[in-house]
Amino acid sequence: MLSFSLGPLVLSLTHLLLLMALALSTLVGWLAGRRRRINPERALFALFLLGLLVARLAFVAAYWPQYQSQILRIVDIRDGGFLIWPGVVAVVVATTVLVWNRPLQRKALGLGVASGLLFWWLAGLVVSAQHQNVSLPDLTLRDTAGRPVQLSDYAGRKLVINLWATWCPPCRREMPVLQAAQRLNPDVVFLFVNQAESPREVATFLASQGLHLDNVLFDDSGELARSVGSAALPTTLFYNPDASLSGSHLGELSDASLKHYLDNLSAPVMPSSSQPRSSQ
Repeated sequence: MLSFSLGPLVLSLTHLLLLMALALSTLVGWLAGRRRRINPERALFALFLLGLLVARLAFVAAYWPQYQSQILRIVDIRDGGFLIWPGVVAVVVATTVLVWNRPLQRKALGLGVASGLLFWWLAGLVVSAQHQNVSLPDLTLRDTAGRPVQLSDYAGRKLVINLWATWCPPCRREMPVLQAAQRLNPDVVFLFVNQAESPREVATFLASQGLHLDNVLFDDSGELARSVGSAALPTTLFYNPDASLSGSHLGELSDASLKHYLDNLSAPVMPSSSQPRSSQ
């Protein structure tokens, strides 16, 4: 599953696990300090916010060229642009300072932070292993002319699949970003898989927006979204040349977040030219 629907709220798996780590950290900290009537909830939440802030600033610094012409995008965290490990280091350093200066909260804070970080690390390992075992779905879609198209035919190259619809505001906003990336990354195949709309509706929308997208495909029944576990639009999937899932993104992509995902795609394995020729 890539995302979960909780009533009107849709969360990506990554965000859900992060909130679960915070909840576990708070619970463990409260249990550890209960006998002394010590509740480190505020300190733990402050450490959580510090980690997010540092992770965001580290991401902005790493992808500054993408942000310098759009400064306000720095505070728009909906693009999911975070570098986790700088945030983790900041939390560990800040926790060390806090437990040194607050001996009464040492046990509660230490156990709370340790349990949250341990859960996040283990959950990350599970998600990474799951991604490695998830391959490109073997589904048949159709192109603008109604001809069948096999998704498996795109295996062997870096692949980006964007699930979208014309009625979806964040889908519409991210289209220019994806169009630019399509032009700048000729080694990557971009598939724009429309969900349950007609070719005429899509063609009208693209023409009205002045968009020129390659590989516009149609998924009339939403089978692809169901097969990958997507509960909302837009959802963007990133596949390595070996057809394994490299990453996924729920919501609007920015230039920086898209580049981050593309940077993590592995290169195609080239056949070796040094193998000996067979003798006749």
